[in-house]
Amino acid sequence: MPTRILLEGRPGSGKTTVVRRLAALLRTRRVVGFTTEEIRHGGTRSGFALETLKGAQRAVLAHVDFPGPPRVGRYGVDLGVMERLALPPLRSAAARAAHGDLVLIDELGRMELACTAFQDTVRCLFESDIDIVATVHVHSDPFTDALKQRPDVTLVQVTLASRDTLPEELAARLGGP
Repeated sequence: MPTRILLEGRPGSGKTTVVRRLAALLRTRRVVGFTTEEIRHGGTRSGFALETLKGAQRAVLAHVDFPGPPRVGRYGVDLGVMERLALPPLRSAAARAAHGDLVLIDELGRMELACTAFQDTVRCLFESDIDIVATVHVHSDPFTDALKQRPDVTLVQVTLASRDTLPEELAARLGGP
């Protein structure tokens, strides 16, 4: 049975850090997915960048200067970034559905979920025979709430206190060092 873990935490708790460290620890596994990170100018957050795990492609996903739609809070979201960078490796993993593959998604947030094709791909991944680790906010959202309620999903809380030990614990669970 595939492993399905949702890393839940407040903004700034270290979810992205856990995913990046986990990816580095699992070098012997076929890992696909992406991470997101804040873009800051002068100490103020102005947007978010998306970066693939393989190939290190990077693009601005959301920014205060993007017009949208969609808009999430004060950010316009470029759904084309999801289509170009995030979806191809995820769709490939879902189609291959090979046991042993691992999908890391940072994150299942409002900006990413504004892309309907991304939601569809995530649903497909959760129905496949692939191990998945994804980050989610603690805030309620119909899409992520449904994933959290699945009986095959383990919900792990990420806090400032746990973020340093979680990557090694998860790597051991997922067959890493």
